Amino acid sequence: MYFVDPHIHMVSRTTDDYETLAKMGCVALSEPAFWAGFDRGSVESFRDYFRQLTEFEPKRAAQYGIQHFTWLCINAKEAENVSLSREVIAMIPEFLDKPNVLGIGEIGLNKNTRNEATIFLEHVDLAVRHQQQILIHTPHLEDKYQGTRMILDMLLQDSRVQPERVLVDHVEEHTIGHVLDKGFWAGMTLYPVTKCTPQRAADMIEKYGPERLMANSAGDWGPSKPTAVPDLILELRRRGHSEKNIRRVVYENPLRFFSQSSRFTFKPPE
Repeated sequence: MYFVDPHIHMVSRTTDDYETLAKMGCVALSEPAFWAGFDRGSVESFRDYFRQLTEFEPKRAAQYGIQHFTWLCINAKEAENVSLSREVIAMIPEFLDKPNVLGIGEIGLNKNTRNEATIFLEHVDLAVRHQQQILIHTPHLEDKYQGTRMILDMLLQDSRVQPERVLVDHVEEHTIGHVLDKGFWAGMTLYPVTKCTPQRAADMIEKYGPERLMANSAGDWGPSKPTAVPDLILELRRRGHSEKNIRRVVYENPLRFFSQSSRFTFKPPE
């Protein structure tokens, strides 16, 4: 079965991972800008990173028949540095016309601080002014519920934001209902240790249905598995789900969401 991984950080993965993903049926992926494992010190380091996302990674993916798309931002962990964050936000429009850029992301909260919220709102303003889609990072573990509610409240207070053009990622059992009820798209991240297992993701699909729901690996440099979406496909097959319904979650839904961007020039496999 063909699938799309709507959230994976290939700058931190080997070229072998591209080959494995292609062999397992991945035909497209999107890569949000994220934390590099350390705080960067200048706007120029972000400019170089954005060049990697818009120039190098699409070529690396194309060697294996995978179409690469990306999102740009300064992530929530580095948003405590407000002056640097504002320099990066001011620089992002230089890259918004690159052919593989889908929007602004992954923006959100990390520890739910005032500075994080300030920079989140400035990213949202950038997105709506430039008619960009938004990909949201929700906090980890004990900060997730409060942070998710804060994010949803901030988005809903801005009348310019269209929920159907926003993907709220890393949902879990205690946050998915809030996200879907407000009209946003929801992403389930399949991590081997934290976030969500394929079994828990299958439970949520069975409870909430496939509408506006996606699954991703968020594979990065930490404990993660870039082939987690095929693991979910296998779990859903084991439970007796139809191929049509599985395909909707892992292939059709990402295409439907991304198609709202004029730069999503996906070519279906023949």
